[in-house]
Amino acid sequence: MTTPGDDVWLDGDSGRLVRPYAVTNGRTSASVRLDLLSMVVATGGSHSALEPDHLQALGLCARPASVAEIAAGLRLPAAVTKVLVADLVDCGAARTAPPLSRSDTSDRVILERLLYGLQRRL
Repeated sequence: MTTPGDDVWLDGDSGRLVRPYAVTNGRTSASVRLDLLSMVVATGGSHSALEPDHLQALGLCARPASVAEIAAGLRLPAAVTKVLVADLVDCGAARTAPPLSRSDTSDRVILERLLYGLQRRL
């Protein structure tokens, strides 16, 4: 998924102009425990003091999205995305829900949901 401002942050074959360690100010761990399947949704409040990557992440979770989906949309490693999402949760711009526990759903249900999501994107 690309957004209108993507061309500003990307430089052809070189990739992102801002390196991941700069996006997180050198932080390597999130303040909130997140899983790749943790669901994130924006709360709808206005947060003008956020960095561009935070705003882009917030746009990606306007509807519920997993941390993995947000990482793919931002073109950032999952660890960096977890720090960004944790920042959004800390300032009240987003909230998270833990993934369903293994006992709540079967592998078949997960695979069917994945297939449905992929088909929706085509």
